[in-house]
Amino acid sequence: MILITGATGQLGNGILNFLEKKGRLAEVAILVRDASKVAHWQEKGVSIRVGDYHQPETLQSALKNINQVVLISSNDFNDRLKQHKNVVDTAVQNGVQHILYTGVSMKSINQSPLKPLLEDHFQTETYIKESGLNYTFLQHSLYADVITMFLSPNPVETGVYFPAGEGKVTFVDRLELAEAIANLLTTTGHVNQTYKMTNVVAYSFADVATYLSELANKTVAYINPSEQEFQAALHNIGLPDAIIQMSLGFAAGIKNQDFEEPFTDLTTILGRTPLDLKSYLKKTYFNL
Repeated sequence: MILITGATGQLGNGILNFLEKKGRLAEVAILVRDASKVAHWQEKGVSIRVGDYHQPETLQSALKNINQVVLISSNDFNDRLKQHKNVVDTAVQNGVQHILYTGVSMKSINQSPLKPLLEDHFQTETYIKESGLNYTFLQHSLYADVITMFLSPNPVETGVYFPAGEGKVTFVDRLELAEAIANLLTTTGHVNQTYKMTNVVAYSFADVATYLSELANKTVAYINPSEQEFQAALHNIGLPDAIIQMSLGFAAGIKNQDFEEPFTDLTTILGRTPLDLKSYLKKTYFNL
């Protein structure tokens, strides 16, 4: 039996959709905090396990008779490493054989301005190795979704305003990552492997502006403000300080070339080249 955590999120739900297409839902359980949110999956034969990363006692019954765990990293940055350790410890106690963990692909965490925010991904990988569990590390590049998070709701009109300089990112479509994970779960040969799940091309935010210009048939400018200007702009529209600091951190990481290196692992797992940035922007901003 495979247990997928974070099943109500976009990545977890995407994995389930692809496993459904493969006719494999009967061997799947999902970990959720609120079973009422996944009744539709229960109706399709998925086993529902209620538990919480923060409460290890709830994980004991959730991990009974589980062979594989897909540990989708927590998006709660408050002591995320401890949450992951709770899952790993409980997996060991219940005889789980294999854990797949969704981390991050980046140049060097020690040299990155994002170290305070992302180091726990690598600490989690170390902890999993030390636990003795078989593992598969799925090191994701930044989701293409972050473009919509970091830009204004309508960048075609306002411009691409983000202090990333000339830094580039191997942006990946989250649905393709879900498809790749479903492929890994239904094939063999992945034990104790690390996959760099990136696009094969790295793109800058100037590229985002160029592609939006081509798609809109008008000039969309790339504006590279200073950190102070960007922080003031976010403050003026009323964003919480935590969101502002996260945005500044990722801008600094991108500018530092943390996410520029492309790999072909995702291409191999999908059996095709991942979605390119222009196509992603076309479907996201133009519904095409």
